[in-house]
Amino acid sequence: MTGSEETPSFRLAYVPGVTPAKWARIWNERLPDIPLALLQVPAAETDGLLRAGDADAAFVRLPVDRTFFSAIPLYTETTVVVLPKDHLFTAGEEVTVADLADEVLFHPLDDVFDWDAPPGEPAFERPATTEDAIELVAANVGLLVVPQSLARLYHRKDLTYRTLTDGPESSVALSWPEEATTDLVEDFIGIVRGRTVNSTRGRSTAAEQPKQERKRPEPSRQKSGAGKSRTGGAAKSSGRGTRGRSGSSGKGSGKPRRRS
Repeated sequence: MTGSEETPSFRLAYVPGVTPAKWARIWNERLPDIPLALLQVPAAETDGLLRAGDADAAFVRLPVDRTFFSAIPLYTETTVVVLPKDHLFTAGEEVTVADLADEVLFHPLDDVFDWDAPPGEPAFERPATTEDAIELVAANVGLLVVPQSLARLYHRKDLTYRTLTDGPESSVALSWPEEATTDLVEDFIGIVRGRTVNSTRGRSTAAEQPKQERKRPEPSRQKSGAGKSRTGGAAKSSGRGTRGRSGSSGKGSGKPRRRS
């Protein structure tokens, strides 16, 4: 358990570029007595934050350690190239990795993409953060590849971006320590997955319902079958009248007794 039993709360971390406002609003509507604390943290720090129990769940960028964390993938972002507004790439709507071959491309230390060697010409140094790299792009000394959400987060009037059609991608997921799947975590999972109020609140009832349906007796079928003519076995075991009337020892009773 993470959080005080005396004053329960839910601590939700999220990486830059993720906007949790929609889910936070639904949480506050459904669970107004349980405060939701939002914590924006650098992408590289979410792992340690969750392991230390300083957050109950987090919106993270995949991959995560699946031996320790559970994760629900939510969406994959569009990848873009951030560039000055007067750059020649602005003449089109899309850019390819091959187009970047002769460009200086910044590779910040907090880069969210899992690539060892980005395309293009390496910059003179690796910026410490994506935000620092954006400043260098504004100085017209290179370009930067990021998820679209980060391009919007660090938007500047003198910069724009174009879609990179064949570059790496970043996927966002809801993640939490598997051993710390509390009721509040389940409630937030329900919100993220779009469950209604009743389905989120009634987890146990909904889970037990199929078992109750399988155990439901079906007496009507047994009773109705006993009175039908096809149940010849019942007539055999309970009465001798059928054989007595036919006078037949083992063959069908519908045959005549003598032939003319």
